[in-house]
Amino acid sequence: MKTSTLLRATACAFICQWSAYAFALDPLSYAKYDQVKTTALHLDLKADFSRKTLAGYADLTLNWIDKKATTLDLDTRELNISKIEAQDAKGAWAPVKYTLDKLDAEKGQALHIALPGQPAKVRIHYQTSPTAPALQWLTPKQTMSGKYPFMFSQSQPIAARSFVPVQDTPAVRFTYTARIQAPEGMRVVMSADNDPKATGKGGWKFTMPQPVPSYLIAIGIGELEARTLGGRTGVYAEPMRIKAAEYELADTEKMVAAAESLYGPYRWGRYDMLVLPPSFPIGGMENPRLTFLTPTMIAGDRSLVDLVSHELAHSWSGNLVTNASWKHWWLNEGFTTYVTTRILEKLYGEEVATMNLQLEQEEALDSLKDIPKAKQALVTRDPDTSSANYTDEGLAYPKGAWFLRTLEQRAGRAAFDPFLRGWFDQHAFQSVTTDQFVQYLRTNLLAKNPKIMSDAELDEWLYGPGIPASAKKAVSTRLAKLNDTTARWLKGEITTAQLPAKQWNAAEWMKFLNDIDNKANAAKLEELDKAYGLAKTGNNEVAFRFYRAAVHAGYRAIRPNLEAFLMSVGRQKFVVPLYGALRANSEDRAWAERVYKAARERYHPETQGSVDKQMNK
Repeated sequence: MKTSTLLRATACAFICQWSAYAFALDPLSYAKYDQVKTTALHLDLKADFSRKTLAGYADLTLNWIDKKATTLDLDTRELNISKIEAQDAKGAWAPVKYTLDKLDAEKGQALHIALPGQPAKVRIHYQTSPTAPALQWLTPKQTMSGKYPFMFSQSQPIAARSFVPVQDTPAVRFTYTARIQAPEGMRVVMSADNDPKATGKGGWKFTMPQPVPSYLIAIGIGELEARTLGGRTGVYAEPMRIKAAEYELADTEKMVAAAESLYGPYRWGRYDMLVLPPSFPIGGMENPRLTFLTPTMIAGDRSLVDLVSHELAHSWSGNLVTNASWKHWWLNEGFTTYVTTRILEKLYGEEVATMNLQLEQEEALDSLKDIPKAKQALVTRDPDTSSANYTDEGLAYPKGAWFLRTLEQRAGRAAFDPFLRGWFDQHAFQSVTTDQFVQYLRTNLLAKNPKIMSDAELDEWLYGPGIPASAKKAVSTRLAKLNDTTARWLKGEITTAQLPAKQWNAAEWMKFLNDIDNKANAAKLEELDKAYGLAKTGNNEVAFRFYRAAVHAGYRAIRPNLEAFLMSVGRQKFVVPLYGALRANSEDRAWAERVYKAARERYHPETQGSVDKQMNK
């Protein structure tokens, strides 16, 4: 990392310590960060796979804002705390008193540390629980080689408190270092600087020099190999998957350069990725310096790399400029979804980007029927006092992107691109609110050209339900042709053999399968399967949509392939809707329950919880 970047990061960390005064305290955190803020964290932990725990201590470096405060309030969940110490002015450690509140189902337990004055550092000795929501411990049989166990974290949004006693809110940013001990033969990686040549002798050591919020602390431990992709990019994966991962992610260096050309320098040093075992519950997690990826994006033909573009885009929107609380989630995900499309266009051309965008918008419009209108806004006007006031997480991605695209279309890229880059530059390493963005928008874009968007339309985008009628839909010429083909096939005017499907890319297959879902019967699904081997495709996005359509059509010959899919894939995006479709049909329900009983232990706790709710209906 260049010295200038480090100085910038340090300066931002100092300036941003006062940002809490700009908004209400995060209701999902017990931390009183208007009184004291964590500025640095050091972890010294040992992984015990037999007990499924991390044990050791955490040092928190503190900046006292309220000169009268002498209590440090932290967020925890299921942590076994053995001792807490404070460091005096001479560097000596002395025990201090603390209390743990009663467990709250959503927020965990508040940890109150009574301190003698305002020490610069506090040390907490603790051990995680085997059921810590942030950590998943896999047995060897749940890995590819079956030789070693595996552990990985998923801290977003508020699970970091089950892994580290910390001010677990995106409003607080801090640098961190770590020393992690792991069993021989296993590599530790973190969302920090990862040295592919490290041996782990004396513990695996890490430094994250840029300030990050707690949800971006991430760890992975397992049988891992590393491959270099470019001068500042690389990938880690299980040995049996590393070659496929290296091939699939070969364009990553180009993606970083494309993003930089649009939105300014990549400020995080290296961009590495970790391909996780199949139980990883989401597509990707934008942990800085080490994006976590689902293996379901490895299609063998690089057709699903838009997922990588999305996680990379978070290096600007989300990681660099972060929502101050989860009420403002769209500032992370809506911005990132917009930037993803721009990166894809830069790399692969306008038509490819437009195809993906049209599919994204169509699926967003289709999702509205399942989302209560009160949850369809990007953000509510309600005070930020409870997560009950937050809007739908999934809709924030496409609706936020559609809002920004509307601004871009009306302002023109010559004006909008510098505007968006300025947002990232001026708020780098800060946590922000919707009000701050609106103020920036009014000052730096709308004041120069008020005709871009009226106050009424701006309110409709931010606070209204659905997608405003004024929104311009993306139209791909290739997908427009596909509409006619699909309609003729459904009517029987052209046969399955006459479909030009061998020329279709992944986006075309996904749109086709979306459009025939609940319309094509079992015979037509069988024809498609026999002609194109859809039940055995290596593209999981296509496979998911085919299985869903097959279940709805009653095409049960795919059950062996569907069972194999459900047993080997733990991504919620795929698993939850498939079990939902199976449960909706009485003829499939018992079969689905049997498969889930066998597959459940392979899933992440988040996925288990989602499917459990369906099974208990």
